[in-house]
Amino acid sequence: MARIQCRCGATLWNGMSPNDIQLIVYTDKEWDAIINCDSIDPLGLPSPKYDAWRCPECERIYFFECGNDKAVKIYALEK
Repeated sequence: MARIQCRCGATLWNGMSPNDIQLIVYTDKEWDAIINCDSIDPLGLPSPKYDAWRCPECERIYFFECGNDKAVKIYALEK
């Protein structure tokens, strides 16, 4: 469970499951490796390289490297 404050002021929290904050995002190379694997892990898909969160208020997207609690990239919508 983690919590951050979006630049717009909204509190983002991934403590509930399912939630609308945390996104499951794989790069094309990660997904290609998964689908070309001989067998899928019975416990589920491997974790993606990045953890992505979307603010429901301003739709800003935060990317975190897995295991790091500081955003490495932040994207905001242009008007």
